[in-house]
Amino acid sequence: MRRSACALLVVASAVSLAQIDGTVAPEPKAMKVEHVRNLHGDRFEDPYFWLRERDNPQVMAHLKAENAYSLDVMKPHQALVDKLYKEYVGRMQETDMQVPVYRRGYWYTTRTVQGKQYPIYVRRKGSMQAREEVLLDLNLLAEGKPYFGLGDFEVSPNNQILAYTTDVTGNRRYQLFFKDLRTGRRLRQPGASQDEWGQVAGFTWANDNRTFFTVTENEAKRPFRLFRRNLAGGNRLLLEEKSPQFNLRASASRDREMLFIGSGSSETTEFRMIPLDRPGTAPRLIEPRRTGLEYYPDHRDGLLYLRTNDGAPEFKVVTAPVANPGRANWKTLLPPLANGKLADLDLFQGWMIVRQLRDAVSELVVTNLRTKQSHTVVFPERNSSVWLGENPEFRTDRLRLSYTSEITPSTVYDYMLGSRRLVRLKRQAVRGYDPKRYATEFVWATVRDGTRVPVSIAYRRDLRGKRPQPMLLQAYGAYGAPMSPGFSSSTVSLWDRGVITATAYVRGGGEMGERWHDAGKMARKMNTFTDFVDVAQWLVGRGYTTHARLGITGGSAGGLTMGAVMNLRPTVARVALVYVPFVDVVNTMLDESLPLTTQEFLEWGNPKNSIQYWWLRQYSPYENIGRFDYPAMLVRTGLNDSQVPYWEATKWVARLRELRADNDPLLLKVNLDAGHGGASGRYDALREQAFDTAFLLRMLGI
Repeated sequence: MRRSACALLVVASAVSLAQIDGTVAPEPKAMKVEHVRNLHGDRFEDPYFWLRERDNPQVMAHLKAENAYSLDVMKPHQALVDKLYKEYVGRMQETDMQVPVYRRGYWYTTRTVQGKQYPIYVRRKGSMQAREEVLLDLNLLAEGKPYFGLGDFEVSPNNQILAYTTDVTGNRRYQLFFKDLRTGRRLRQPGASQDEWGQVAGFTWANDNRTFFTVTENEAKRPFRLFRRNLAGGNRLLLEEKSPQFNLRASASRDREMLFIGSGSSETTEFRMIPLDRPGTAPRLIEPRRTGLEYYPDHRDGLLYLRTNDGAPEFKVVTAPVANPGRANWKTLLPPLANGKLADLDLFQGWMIVRQLRDAVSELVVTNLRTKQSHTVVFPERNSSVWLGENPEFRTDRLRLSYTSEITPSTVYDYMLGSRRLVRLKRQAVRGYDPKRYATEFVWATVRDGTRVPVSIAYRRDLRGKRPQPMLLQAYGAYGAPMSPGFSSSTVSLWDRGVITATAYVRGGGEMGERWHDAGKMARKMNTFTDFVDVAQWLVGRGYTTHARLGITGGSAGGLTMGAVMNLRPTVARVALVYVPFVDVVNTMLDESLPLTTQEFLEWGNPKNSIQYWWLRQYSPYENIGRFDYPAMLVRTGLNDSQVPYWEATKWVARLRELRADNDPLLLKVNLDAGHGGASGRYDALREQAFDTAFLLRMLGI
């Protein structure tokens, strides 16, 4: 049996030393408590399993010791941390306003104020010259709270009541509130003394301004129940999703005609609908679930438009009558692409917008639903990202777009759908930055099985010579989620110090469509990690960098990529920045009480199945640590992380300290007040980033 962890902790001891530029500090040493996992003939000793005991005061003592150690090691480099922070803030337009969005007679926007951590949500009636009405000042709501996050934000159709949700721990459990915009007061639940309306995972208004729909989560944070509720009281359960691999969600169509209620796994969906003008109507099924069938509905003029993989692995668009929406009545409107994926569908009164992925590039295709003519919105840079911004108005001939690239700051456009003209409304202000001084490249690296993996690269032009330079290479590679090129003003501090940045779009992500995802999940997950190793080697072979001058980074599932890569090829890099890493894969996937576990059996595998267990066991970073000379590492996690629990990174670092052969710095930073996304305030987030970048630069010898 497992023994109690009490009285066995050694918070810190001088068992090993970490050194940066002559600064020596003792590493924390976690105690070991006997714990053995026996499964499918595999006996694994896990003496750090006890670190899962969040309420054990010795766990907290250990986490605080890790933080103190990290600060001690970096103390000689605080001047660099401060310098980087000043650079970051110096590039910011601290007092600023976002481009206003028109919605039902009001212009909505957010603004920031110098020195304030959070934005202020405001609106003006009729025109931007009207009196400003403050809807929410997040700085006031966040007072006295070490963490604050805003979730849903939705004003009632009659513009009078604001519904919003907040998270004050970082665990992404959101509480619902209502604010009467006529009086400025928060509404109380009928018969209740508090103004919180409960914990919800999603919220949607009906058109009567009284009825609303909420989705709630179970203890494992799986969204599984839909309720119809009323401001005057009343709370009726409409739907419960019983399958542990399916999540429930609800959202309104842009025309405000339909509420769509979706149950979905990673490879199967099923939707029901309720007319928002008749919220008391029972949900009506569109098409029953069938394993492998995905469809995503929208509504326009009494017709459903569905993006589906029915007979089209990379998706197509079909239509169906609302009165009889089943698959037998689906008619193809837009066939599948020959060499890409139809990734998203958006409907307006006269237009259909499809985002498609082709060769790791995102494109917007506009179709005039009256003439049936289509065209692609053209932007100047190949290696860029474009997506729809806020477009709440259904009847419009202008489309709000957001655009960015690795060297182009975030830019907001209005696209005139009729004239095909782009009107730039605002580009993110970055003080002292001239994009002409920087350059990007898009290349294809051939990996060991002959697959060509796309890679994007960025650097400062005048510092790019023929000799290898320091480089930071990142990757994600999971869930079919595409990594999109984007600008970060803090990255300029790397480029200006001669560091090249690069992104490897490894298999498992969605940059090349469904086939790219399928080639890097379940039994083929190892492709993700070998792709990254081979891309790094390719970049070294082409003279961009050397292994001794390479830094690598990834977060969450990308943190898994970093952990697995360093076990496969410990000498791949000099330094690694690893964020909220999913590194205790087997143990997490065995624990169905944890958020995301059951829903992700189709991404990673179920270790209770012997074949799938060995898929996971082959690469799980925690189990495969060896006596290797690892890169220097800075690992970050959050105590309140509900997606990747803090103990994954904590256990991993403890085991690395025990087994590794090197004596390079190994730091664990635990945000005791936040979760998966780190610090919530904009200045606090920059301070964390400055700390991490200083570590990276010192390890690269800069």
